[in-house]
Amino acid sequence: MIFLGKPIEQIMGAGALLLLALGCALVLQPFLSAILWAAIICFSTWPIYQRCERVVGGNKSLAAAVMTLLVALVLVAPFAVMVPTLTDSVGNLLTAVNQVLEQGPPAPPRWVAGLPVIGENVAAYWESFAHDAPAFVIELKKLIGPATNLAVASGAILGAGLLELGLSVFIAFFLFLHGRQMAAYVRAVGERFAGPRSRKLLMVVGATVKGVIYGLIGTALAQAALAGIGFWIAGVPQALLLGFLTFVLSFVPAGPPLVWGSVALWFFAQGAVWWGLFVAAWGLLLVSSIDNVLRPYVLGKTNSLPVLFGLFGFLGGVIAFGFIGVFLGPTLLAVAYSLFLEWHAAEVQGNKHSTSAPPDTD
Repeated sequence: MIFLGKPIEQIMGAGALLLLALGCALVLQPFLSAILWAAIICFSTWPIYQRCERVVGGNKSLAAAVMTLLVALVLVAPFAVMVPTLTDSVGNLLTAVNQVLEQGPPAPPRWVAGLPVIGENVAAYWESFAHDAPAFVIELKKLIGPATNLAVASGAILGAGLLELGLSVFIAFFLFLHGRQMAAYVRAVGERFAGPRSRKLLMVVGATVKGVIYGLIGTALAQAALAGIGFWIAGVPQALLLGFLTFVLSFVPAGPPLVWGSVALWFFAQGAVWWGLFVAAWGLLLVSSIDNVLRPYVLGKTNSLPVLFGLFGFLGGVIAFGFIGVFLGPTLLAVAYSLFLEWHAAEVQGNKHSTSAPPDTD
C-alpha cells in the first residue's frame, strides 16, 4: 500500500497544481494583454525610472507614480483625445454627405480630363452624376453605409482599447514599484528551465523588446506627431484624425505616404498647389525620413523583424488583442523571431564544434 500510495499522491498533487494553474489562467485571461503590455512598458522605460528614483531621493513609490504619469501622458492622453475626435468626425462626415446630397456634386475640375488614358472617361462619368442627382444618390449610398459602420466600429474598438491601455498603465505602477524583485523571479525561473543559457536568452529578449518599442512604436508615434503638425499648419480638416491614421499605417509598408500623399492630392484638386507642395515636401522630408533613418538605426542593433512579419504582427495583434494588439503583436513576433535566430545560431555553432572535434581513439 505504501508503494502504491506515493505515485498516487504525486499524481494527485500534479493534478491539483494543474487545476490551480488553469484557474489562475482563466482569472487572468481578460487582463493578459494589459499585463503583457505593462511589463513591456516597464522594461523598456526602466532606465528612465531609475533616473526618476535618483531625482526623488530613492523614494520608490514617488518615482513609480511619476513614471506612471509620464507614461499616461505619452500613451493614453493622445488616444483619449482621439475617441471624441473620431465621433465628431463621423458626425461631420454625415453632415457633409447630407449637404452634398442636397446640392449635388460639383462639376469635375479641368485637370481631371487632362489625366492620361482615363481622364476623359472619369470626367464624363463625374459629369453624368453632376447632372443626375438621383443616380448620384444611389451610388453614394453604396459607400455611406459601409464607411459609417466602419467609423463607428473603429470608435468602439478605440474606446475599448483606451480602457485597456489605461489598465496597463495602472498595472505598470506596481511593476515599477516591485520591478527589481520581479526581475529576480524571472531570472530564477529562466535558469530553472534554460540553465546557463537563460542569461543570454533574456538579454536577447530585452534587446528585442527595446528595439521594437523604440524602433517601431517610437517611430510610429514620431511620424504621427510630425504628420499631425504638418496637417495643422496647412489647415487640413481633421488633422488629429489624419495623424492617428498615420500612426496606424506606419506599421504597414509604405503606409504613411498613403496619408500625406492623399492630402497633397486633395490640395491639388482644390487648386491649392502651394499647400499641396508643402504637404508633399513635409511628408517626404520629415515624416517618411524618420522611417528611413530612425527605425533602421534602432532596429539595426537587434534582429530586425522582416516587413511581412511586422505586417502580420500588426494585423494579428489587432485581431487577437484588440487595439492594444497594435503594440503587442509586433513585439511578440519580434521576440519569437529573435529567439528563433538565437536558437539557430546555437545549433550551427554546436554542429561546427561537433564536426571539428577530433574522433576518439581507443
